[in-house]
Amino acid sequence: MEVPRKDGVRRSDLLGSTTDVVVVGAGVAGSALAYALGKDGWNVHVIERDLTEPNRIAGEILQPGGYHKLIELGLEDCVEGIDAQRVFSLAAIYKDGKKATVPYRSDVSARGFHNGRFIQKLRGKAASLRNVELEQGTVTSLIEEKGIIKGVQYKTKTGQELAASAPLTIVCDGCFSNLRRFLSNPKIEIPSYFIGLVLENCHLPHVNRGYFILKDTTIVAFPIGTDELRCLVDFPGQKVPSISNGEMADYLKTVVAPQMPAELFDAFICAIDKGNIRTMANRIMAVSHYPIPGAFLMGDALNMRHPLTGGGMTVALSDVVLLRDLLRPLNHLSDAAALCKYLQSFSILRKPMATTINTVAGALHTVFSASEDPLRKEMRQACFNYFCLGGVFSNGLMSLLSGMNPDPLSLVFHCLALAVYTVGRLLLPFPTPKRIWIGTKLILVALGIFLPIIKAEGIRATFFPVTMLAYYRTPPVP
Repeated sequence: MEVPRKDGVRRSDLLGSTTDVVVVGAGVAGSALAYALGKDGWNVHVIERDLTEPNRIAGEILQPGGYHKLIELGLEDCVEGIDAQRVFSLAAIYKDGKKATVPYRSDVSARGFHNGRFIQKLRGKAASLRNVELEQGTVTSLIEEKGIIKGVQYKTKTGQELAASAPLTIVCDGCFSNLRRFLSNPKIEIPSYFIGLVLENCHLPHVNRGYFILKDTTIVAFPIGTDELRCLVDFPGQKVPSISNGEMADYLKTVVAPQMPAELFDAFICAIDKGNIRTMANRIMAVSHYPIPGAFLMGDALNMRHPLTGGGMTVALSDVVLLRDLLRPLNHLSDAAALCKYLQSFSILRKPMATTINTVAGALHTVFSASEDPLRKEMRQACFNYFCLGGVFSNGLMSLLSGMNPDPLSLVFHCLALAVYTVGRLLLPFPTPKRIWIGTKLILVALGIFLPIIKAEGIRATFFPVTMLAYYRTPPVP
């Protein structure tokens, strides 16, 4: 199951039992990376805090672009046998009840599933390789010698303190990473919370469809099982209603339930009465990784975007494919300084996928968040109408959102097209000084939404990568 080197010798045969890579964390990114590197012949030691099946309300929809990356990695069978559901389109429902069906490309679909089941499948695939060791333990610190990371210190399940050494340590321990601060200078924002419920036995007029409800509250719902829909209610602010004293149930019934479409209303009320309500902070973190020889950041430990569009796993799997391909030409990883310099190209090469998905997620969340500002309301209406246009407009946005067209220039085109459409519908049929003034302010509001997101991603790295030295990094001479 391992891929030999070009000279016909497996890396694991060449280096014996020596560990090449320590991977911290066995979530989506860590497990997929361990399998990818293991298949290429690297000896991989994965250390995960808890190997029992996770129970999360995020990471339950894999966009088409992410599914294609799963196929590239040879992991497509991980969505089989877990009651995963195909999602072919979204039903966008606006405040006035108007609906717009926004399909994915006809030849692709998203996958909805229980996050824990998917991760256990990924872990099983990684552990099936003889040169991948999957161990339960809590990593407490990185081992550093003369400015080079040599491995990690960790505690086993029984409490024994051990060290795992390798020339390359990849930190994939998720949004709560306790090692991130040693490898980056992160700034984490929490613009909202998700309130999660599972809606059961919904009698839907259209199966295999997700819901994007854009009323006073933003709500997403999509199938994760044969008779189950995950429902996520976006709650702005830093403090959610209390579940224990009944405030949450009251909020959901009096504020959110009246905004639900008729086909979801009964199941939504039933889920509230059932009481299995969970909350999750939505974190946003731009990449702030600085190169340290011997160490690398991946997944949510490296970069987070608002989960409204479900793009996190797509970015993570795209990063796994990229890192695997960067390491393929190498015979060993022992030259930490040369490897660190070479892998600086990773941050440039990942930009097309990461920037497009991160920008669309952040912009859509900001635009559709509830606001009393009349300009923001006008922009919300214009953005929904843009979805309704169909053709190159809505299909183009869906291609960006789904990861099927990770092209920053296409992102710019749709940002400009949306701005022109927003102002145009305001000026027609007759432009007046007042309408021109409002149109100007709308453009400024739009720039205030898009520019900070794109700036955080890195304008030069995104749009002018060929001007950056790291773009031209070549593999170190063996």
